Amino acid sequence: MADKDRLIIFDTTLRDGEQSPGASMTRDEKVRIARALEKMRVDVIEAGFPIASPGDFDAVRAVAETVTDSTVCGLARALDKDIDRAGEALKPARSARIHTFIATSPIHMKMKLRMAPEQVIEQAVHAVKRARRYTDDVEFSPEDAGRSEPDFLCRILEAVIDAGATTLNIPDTVGYNVPEQFGALIGELIERIPNADKAVFSVHCHNDLGLAVANSLSAVMNGARQVECTINGLGERAGNAALEEVVMAVRTRQDIFPCDTRLDTTQIVKASRLVSNITGFPVQPNKAIVGANAFAHESGIHQDGVLKSRETYEIMRAEDVGWSANRMVMGKHSGRNAFRTRMRELGVEFASEEELNEAFARFKELADKKHEIYDEDLQALVTEVSTETENERVKLVALRVCSETGEKPHASLTLNIDGEERQAEAIGGGPVDAAFRAIDEIVDCEAELLLYSVNNITSGTDSQGEVTVRLEKGGRIVNGQGSDTDIVIASAKAYINAINRMASADQRAHPQNADV
Repeated sequence: MADKDRLIIFDTTLRDGEQSPGASMTRDEKVRIARALEKMRVDVIEAGFPIASPGDFDAVRAVAETVTDSTVCGLARALDKDIDRAGEALKPARSARIHTFIATSPIHMKMKLRMAPEQVIEQAVHAVKRARRYTDDVEFSPEDAGRSEPDFLCRILEAVIDAGATTLNIPDTVGYNVPEQFGALIGELIERIPNADKAVFSVHCHNDLGLAVANSLSAVMNGARQVECTINGLGERAGNAALEEVVMAVRTRQDIFPCDTRLDTTQIVKASRLVSNITGFPVQPNKAIVGANAFAHESGIHQDGVLKSRETYEIMRAEDVGWSANRMVMGKHSGRNAFRTRMRELGVEFASEEELNEAFARFKELADKKHEIYDEDLQALVTEVSTETENERVKLVALRVCSETGEKPHASLTLNIDGEERQAEAIGGGPVDAAFRAIDEIVDCEAELLLYSVNNITSGTDSQGEVTVRLEKGGRIVNGQGSDTDIVIASAKAYINAINRMASADQRAHPQNADV
């Protein structure tokens, strides 16, 4: 990259990605993803919004304590209490950044902040100066910059640079912009702001019109040297710019991009699977780069061309983003050390021998059901162990389901609730419905079922089924996950996992709406 500019990759999967309804992550899950991002050599990891809740604070601190090769960032509104909380959470970080923001569009200043433009500038400057007490690495974002007046943006950005901001992030908060317009805005700001050379310009684009990646790349072509993105494009509403698409577009088209990233792209598919597994958001098969069909060729003409020369229909190598045809790694005869070693290669470190033993026991149980164990199976296994052991008040002891032609499906099950076993029976429209009704007979959480999703983890009739259940109660949304070679058992596990999370999960507030 000697004669190329460096494009900084700022990953906000743990913060903005978590704002997807149902995508809430535990502290340990955030740490697992942060390790995967660090292994990928992501430059900046935005770990959360520390002021939002004690859970967010703890998660940001845990990531700050764990990550050593990437900068760890915490989000803060332009308020003293937010900035102080972020500074405290980031204390253990080897390299820390505080990312503070305030709205700058006319509609946001008038309707949300109820502040005059001069007051907004004054508060932004004060926030940056306060953040500098904790770190020299301060990022400032004018929220809803895509609908802000360019003249006002120039004024406020010049002021925060003078106050000590080292990165200026221009967010298209509501996904309103189009590439030519957004790129021109970035170019205009860099040209008009007198001290623009003292800061890195960044962009954070939302995907409401499906243009997040295109807008981000247009900004890069016009001088932006940081892109804020998420694994799999995860994020609130329609999501964010997908990290894998931005990185591979720049890497593949080095003939037109004047910059490149430092990422180890071979880690992309692993990170994608991990995030999908933890959040319960499956990756669509035709998703660019990380979808199951991204490098598949059905057409005979395409197959013939690829066999003769890969470049006829493939513009990048599948291996370069982490795809591999040789995925089988473990079997029923594999030992504990081989299991530990492979999990470490997948970015999973066990906190104790007890945790390792529990995961290894699950692995052996799975190996008795499946002859071939793939990386995806191992990742699902560890996720299931972590979700079941955390705040597990309700446990599935036994489940029996009868389903036959012409008869209503019937389920009988036994649950352990706080150490006491209870039994119930129910009939339903199908075996899964009957199982859920039986669970409700014992544990009535009064939540609404928003989503029931089934995906096969690998191929074959003995593949594990991975079930995601999303529940909503009083405005609170949680995901539950379960996996098993028996899809009905996997469904019951997922439903029980969601019930446990509903009863105990920490309520996290949206950064823009946090009542703190």
